[in-house]
Amino acid sequence: MASRRAKGDGSLRKRPDGRWEGRYAVGIDYATGKRIQKSVFGKTQAEARDKLRTAIQENRGPAVNFKGDYTVGEWMWLWFETYSKPNLRPSSVENYTNYIHYHIEPNIGKIKLKQLTPLQIQQFYNRTKESGRVKRWDNMEDLSLSNRVVRGIHMVLRQALQQAVNERIINHNPCDNCRIPKLEKTERKIIPPEQIRAYLQCAKERGVLPMFYLELTTGLRRGELLALLWTDLDVERRTITVNKSLSRIDGELVVSEPKTQNSVRTVVIPQQAVDLLVEDRKNHPDSPYLFPSPRTGGMWSPDAIGRLHKTLLKEAGITESVPFHGLRHTFATTALLNGVDVKTVPSMLGHYSAGFTLDTYTHVTTQMQQAAADKMGGFMENALPGESTPEPVPPKEGGGKIIPFERVG
Repeated sequence: MASRRAKGDGSLRKRPDGRWEGRYAVGIDYATGKRIQKSVFGKTQAEARDKLRTAIQENRGPAVNFKGDYTVGEWMWLWFETYSKPNLRPSSVENYTNYIHYHIEPNIGKIKLKQLTPLQIQQFYNRTKESGRVKRWDNMEDLSLSNRVVRGIHMVLRQALQQAVNERIINHNPCDNCRIPKLEKTERKIIPPEQIRAYLQCAKERGVLPMFYLELTTGLRRGELLALLWTDLDVERRTITVNKSLSRIDGELVVSEPKTQNSVRTVVIPQQAVDLLVEDRKNHPDSPYLFPSPRTGGMWSPDAIGRLHKTLLKEAGITESVPFHGLRHTFATTALLNGVDVKTVPSMLGHYSAGFTLDTYTHVTTQMQQAAADKMGGFMENALPGESTPEPVPPKEGGGKIIPFERVG
């Protein structure tokens, strides 16, 4: 039976002859959509695991040719290791590595850097969007990649080629004349306001109410929430300091800086959230973590908290498929509809501008505009000419339905 490993770590299995085999991907065959795989072997599982780890590392970061006459693949790895990787968060390192390893290198990596043309890049983008997904199982039919992934590949390739222009290795950036797919606007899935209480009640019954209540009243990213320490809470000022994020990289939990500079922030939280956190602290007074895992005593795994969220949705009778990130959207939607200032919400979310927040939540701002139109209509009704003077109509208060976060239980 094959041994399951984290994404990008390959797989291990015991062969009928008693040896252990480690398999890992080295690229994609664009004719079939299947991964190109290689194997290493060992007499024991530990030996095969060590060989597999070494092979993956060597394959991801090949020796770079420093003669100056680079291929695209050689330049991509040199640029990545020298200019890009030292300034990236661990999760971004993984994304960049996958873009180069699984897409750029196997498709245009052998082309000489000085011979690369916009046409070759455009054909690469088109082919990648249509059939660039790694085929992870035999009956996988849809091999198309999302516009977001293709745009990510373009962003990495363009940065690398621009550095080559800056160093006068090539005269111009062939990416500049390429067309990339537009970024899709996806529906922001949220927990229906009328079902928030049921969701929190299920969280209480499972002993995780403080964590999920804090999430729904702050909109923290999952990694930010799980990385919180007890010292990040200021009980007197009712604030949470957000300055780190937790993610899983190559099977290991890694704490790093937040997503952007704007993500480093101090968020004021409701008194109810403070009370819940202080009371919960009695269950683990010696832990440095605000939310220690009941199984390990360390930080929660992002995958584990995602599975718990799905369980709460099911137990609460919520049929909508709301991802954990949907709790962040639920907070933002509820805050905007309840009249929280449009400049305050992005500062709590860690967005770089109010414009980005409003663009993200256009469905909410449409309702807010409708409410504003109703207010103005009521106010201006007195100014309408007519045969009789109408009774003054006071403007309506509030923009949307008030959805308070109540105590559960």
